[in-house]
Amino acid sequence: MSQESIKVMNEDEVKELIDRLKEIRGRHTELVTVYVPAGHNINEVKNMIAKEISTAENIKSKTTRNNVIDALSKILNALKYYRETPETGLVIFCGNVSPREGESDIKIWEVIPPRAVPIKLYRCDQVFVTQPLEEMFETKEVYGIIAIDRQEAAIGFLRGKSIEIVKKIESMVPGKTAKGGQSAARFMRVREGLLLAFEKEVGEVATEIFKNEKNLKGILIGGPGPLKYEFAEGDYLPHDLKQKIIKIVDTGYAGEEGIKEVVARAEDVLKESAYLQEKNIVDKFFSMLKKDDELVVYGLRQTLDALKMGAVDTLLVSENAPFTAIKYKCKSCGYEGTVARLKKDASLPLKCEQCGSEDVEKEEISFKKYIKDEAQLYGTEVHIISDESPEGKQFSMFSGIGGILRYKIKQ
Repeated sequence: MSQESIKVMNEDEVKELIDRLKEIRGRHTELVTVYVPAGHNINEVKNMIAKEISTAENIKSKTTRNNVIDALSKILNALKYYRETPETGLVIFCGNVSPREGESDIKIWEVIPPRAVPIKLYRCDQVFVTQPLEEMFETKEVYGIIAIDRQEAAIGFLRGKSIEIVKKIESMVPGKTAKGGQSAARFMRVREGLLLAFEKEVGEVATEIFKNEKNLKGILIGGPGPLKYEFAEGDYLPHDLKQKIIKIVDTGYAGEEGIKEVVARAEDVLKESAYLQEKNIVDKFFSMLKKDDELVVYGLRQTLDALKMGAVDTLLVSENAPFTAIKYKCKSCGYEGTVARLKKDASLPLKCEQCGSEDVEKEEISFKKYIKDEAQLYGTEVHIISDESPEGKQFSMFSGIGGILRYKIKQ
């Protein structure tokens, strides 16, 4: 392997690897994590790993000592292929991943992420340190939302493709009718005092929630009555947060339902958001399916057949779809191919597409990477649909994969 053969991983590949690494647990402190920040001298890292190999000689447990030294040696060997730190930095995970006591299975993963590695880190532990890598891919598009009326309020976020309800607050404000023989004037004073206290409480809670969100892009406020305007214009939020208010919308509800309605009614300012883009593409798919105009396809086999015909314009794949891809090489004729299956069928026998032999070497690979590579061959746009939105959940339960066609085909 040469340094030129080492490629930058895309965001989906990194996220899939993170999920895999988080499932691994070392029996002892045998899992090594190394983060090399962008611009750092790679030779310093090589020297550091060499010193750590010497230090590891002092580990009391022979098994742990051997596994740590083997992991560090594997890392040092991998680093020899890097003449300099990659432009975005480098992250290496290596260690004994065998679940059986006394057995050794040293695996290594090298990650050149699409974004710059911000920290330098070395750690030997029972788990791989994935949090810094995860934080690099946190959703950068976050909107704060408040849905309020005189009876209740809810505070939440539109975070990427998901709506998150953080806090619900009920008011103590009574209805407009005085009770217990109170004078109308006195009742109104009490009522207005309770309303003021409610607005202050909502403002304080919202401030505490929003101020800790470093990616807050804007704030949306909604509700069924005029209170939302009074709240937005009053001194209930600090100046820096008031400056982030980008839309006030009329809704039929406050509270949790109001939060969802605010997002739906603020489409003009959220049109570039991942949430609405996903919602619109899934809505389009189901709308065309309902029309039965033969311009949609769904199901794993049917969608892949249409894709390989070049008929799919837009491909939709659920983020957690129960599919896998299996790469194989036939031992009889040498043919190499890839097939897609349900995950539960991954271990079933596989026949060579060329000669029909079942004597094949096979390897399970990322379905999302496989389907994206296939789509690229035909100029097909791919949308990975999350399970976080109602539309995404509906699509996942319906089929998990489907496409909008360029032209009608016989199915």
